[in-house]
Formats: sequence, C-alpha cells, structure tokens
Amino acid sequence: MPIINVTTRDGLTKAIEGREGDSLMENLRGGGIEEILALCGGCCSCATCHVFVADDWLSALPPMSDDEDDLLSTSGVRQANSRLSCQIPFAATLDEIEVTVAPED
Repeated sequence: MPIINVTTRDGLTKAIEGREGDSLMENLRGGGIEEILALCGGCCSCATCHVFVADDWLSALPPMSDDEDDLLSTSGVRQANSRLSCQIPFAATLDEIEVTVAPED
C-alpha cells in the first residue's frame, strides 16, 4: 500500500497506509490523524482539513480549483504549499507524500 507521511501539529511524524480512490483527507482521518476535523465531510466548504504539502510533491497534485483557492484565501495561516486535503484524490503515484497538518485557524 502507498504511504502518507504526515506531521501533526505537535511535530510528530507518522507514516500511514493510504487507500487509493479515497481523498487524502479520508486517508488521514482513517489513519488516526484527529487534527483533520473535516467538518464539511469533504465538500470544500470549511478548510478544517488544511495541510501543507512538501514542496517536492506539489507538482504531483491536481491543480487547485477556484473554490479551494477562495476558501484558503480566508485562512490566516495559508502558505504557498497550502492545500485542502479533501480536494486531493489519493493514488499510488503519491506514495511517500509528505504533508503537515496546518495550525488551527
């Protein structure tokens, strides 16, 4: 199974197995990352699944939609590598991806 390397808000890094076909958000939650609240259930309307994607991985992701960009623009902690994990379909091509859970906004 492909691996997701996630760093939590307290700086701990955990490798979790990812399921292809699920979103990155679903995989993070399924892997026990409770900081990913995903209050909207993955509908791109709350930003509680905000992550920072390691720069090396940004080009492997689908482009950001206007809705995702608009939602992230309201975040006070947005960075150039910010993404909503609900908007990233997880596939084997993302094996070993590195993400960090964004601070609570």
